[in-house]
Amino acid sequence: MSKRVFCPLRSAGLSVVLVALASGLNARTTGEAIPIGNDDIAGVVKSTKGPEGGVWVIAETTDLPTKFVKIVVTDDRGRYLVPELPKANYKVWVRGYGLADSEPVRTTPGRIVNLTAVLAPNARAAAEYYPAIYWFCLLQVPAKSEFPGTGSKGNGIPENMKNQGQWLHLLKTDSCWSCHQVGDKATREIPKNLGHFDSSTAAWARRLLSGQAGNNMVNGLAQLGPERALPMFANWSDQIAGGELPPAPPRPQGVERSVVITEWDWADPKAYLHDEIATDKRNPTLNANGPIYGAAELSVDYLPVLDALGAAASQVKLTVRDPKTPSSEDDKPAAPSPYWGDEAIWNSQANVHNPMFDEKGRVWITSRIRPSDNPAFCQEGSTHPSAALFPLKRSGRQLAMYDPKTKQLTLIDTCFGTHHLVFAEDANNTLWTSSGGGGGAVGWLNTKMFDHTHDEQKSQGWTALILDTNGNGKRDEYVEPDQPIDPTKDKRINAAFYGVTVSPVDGSIWGTVLGFPGAVVRLNPGSNPPTTTLAEIYELPWNDPRAPLHGFSPRGLDIDRNGVVWTVIASGHLASFDRRKCKGPLSGPTATGQHCPEGWTLYQLPGPQLKGVTDPGSAEASYYDWVDQFDTFGLGKNVPIATGNGNDALLALLPDTGKFVVLRVPYPMGFYAKGMDGRIDDPKVGWKGKGLWATYGTRTPFHAEGGKGTTSKVLHFQLRPDPLAH
Repeated sequence: MSKRVFCPLRSAGLSVVLVALASGLNARTTGEAIPIGNDDIAGVVKSTKGPEGGVWVIAETTDLPTKFVKIVVTDDRGRYLVPELPKANYKVWVRGYGLADSEPVRTTPGRIVNLTAVLAPNARAAAEYYPAIYWFCLLQVPAKSEFPGTGSKGNGIPENMKNQGQWLHLLKTDSCWSCHQVGDKATREIPKNLGHFDSSTAAWARRLLSGQAGNNMVNGLAQLGPERALPMFANWSDQIAGGELPPAPPRPQGVERSVVITEWDWADPKAYLHDEIATDKRNPTLNANGPIYGAAELSVDYLPVLDALGAAASQVKLTVRDPKTPSSEDDKPAAPSPYWGDEAIWNSQANVHNPMFDEKGRVWITSRIRPSDNPAFCQEGSTHPSAALFPLKRSGRQLAMYDPKTKQLTLIDTCFGTHHLVFAEDANNTLWTSSGGGGGAVGWLNTKMFDHTHDEQKSQGWTALILDTNGNGKRDEYVEPDQPIDPTKDKRINAAFYGVTVSPVDGSIWGTVLGFPGAVVRLNPGSNPPTTTLAEIYELPWNDPRAPLHGFSPRGLDIDRNGVVWTVIASGHLASFDRRKCKGPLSGPTATGQHCPEGWTLYQLPGPQLKGVTDPGSAEASYYDWVDQFDTFGLGKNVPIATGNGNDALLALLPDTGKFVVLRVPYPMGFYAKGMDGRIDDPKVGWKGKGLWATYGTRTPFHAEGGKGTTSKVLHFQLRPDPLAH
């Protein structure tokens, strides 16, 4: 018969007594009194070695409208407390480095549940729980001495690959890692149902053809050089199959043990998510306790919606303006998938990429509404002010807006392509967009004007990126990107924004330019855009003797309240750029990209480095980053957070110390975020009233732990004052 335990409960400043039923050995008999509430589960985790600190306790239920998981970390005495659980039946178990999963215990909230951790029987069993980056780092990449490449008749590396960094940026964030992890179990091993092959090289050549993304993967391989890259991947798989093991990751330490992660399923197994939005980036109290909206990119034509309080998922149906709008269903599998066979599982016309809340609680999205050929008002001969300066023939994606109050979806045609979007802190609530790397223009929508007039043509504008190379402080006639600098003119750069953000200091717009070494660009709209709009470009410090650290190839970016730009780069760093540190002129004939290395500071991301890479950095391939401008999480204001796509984590940098806090997601393995935001639901209740939101953003949810049938999940990260706080 179970024993009754009286545990003090602290709630709203009052001490009460709660009677909790103990499962197995109760906490009081171990000398570990843990105060719990009637919606908590708590206890002690021990193995044959004693208390296990820094391991995860996972509580999971399917009793709610959608699958629900909550995860906490044990303290140094092995104690844990899973707080604020909805009433349901739960499976509770232990996962940790050096362990094998414990047998789940079935229980309900309000109970003390002591758990027995299971030591991994050997190093290989332990390694099965390591994040992808620890396996990926075993990849032996081409050495610096192999560059420049000598082509298919030489070393197999393309001749246009001049150095190792240029090759690595394609291996990582700008090709192989841009859609899913490399190093998880699904990628490091060859699926048995792929077929029989004479060699692992042949197996890798076949696996890259699988599914609707097969052609994209083969194109990425072609840039690396298949003669060199395929044997590299094959050797990696063979060595792992032969018993090679990765280094062990550290267990959570310090403040990492105070993290609480909550997960909800949403969408469906064939859909994948790009990212989510929970609130207005400029005002994190907007939409408090409200629904979370997601963007499912090429996979499906709906916005997944989560009601976190009710643990329920729903959908907002998406439409297009022109029925001839292309669909991802048109992209047939290049070869059968080991998971879905010949089925084309993605079928989206809208191709929604990025969502953002406005000040009215409406959700704006980058969404395809028509075929890519632009209407006449965008093109040469148009009287539109932006078209007169820089006509555009095509745009691959436009805009849409969903109003939760009216349940109406409004489609908005744009001449410029859209990819990411962000609102300015100005009187017009201007919505700025990136084009995703193509088109050569940056576009915006005056949402105040659009609300007043509903005139989509009049309310939009765009600009080419023009450098003030004659240094006179104004926009003039310019030379084209392939023409030499003219001292009497400005110069256009053939660049486009991928990430986009707006400075709260001066209203300037910043974006990343993909490629090698890549750059960030500052856009000053001026008093009458686009005629007054000028750009500045700052390249990453690559092989610059003036820079203490070298890095390359940015992807996502954000900005802090001081105007410092933060971006993740393929060399395995989180990088900041502070324009205030620049010593030389910011315009004129020398201000063409490499004129401010002193503005850059690089912070090496957590995780090991790849074999064959001797430069500082990490094997991490972060997709995006976000700055917690308003301390919605609890580490302080202006903390930059990178997506730890190989680390199964979010990676928060404490700028004062240069150290990272790793917010690791242990279950299901394969957490891969493409964005995040933070929301304050109730500023009066401390940690319980705020937190970060993210989603599993991989294009291959079936690669995650659980395999086929696994769905994308919404995650809420919260930071308690200690690992046992309610």
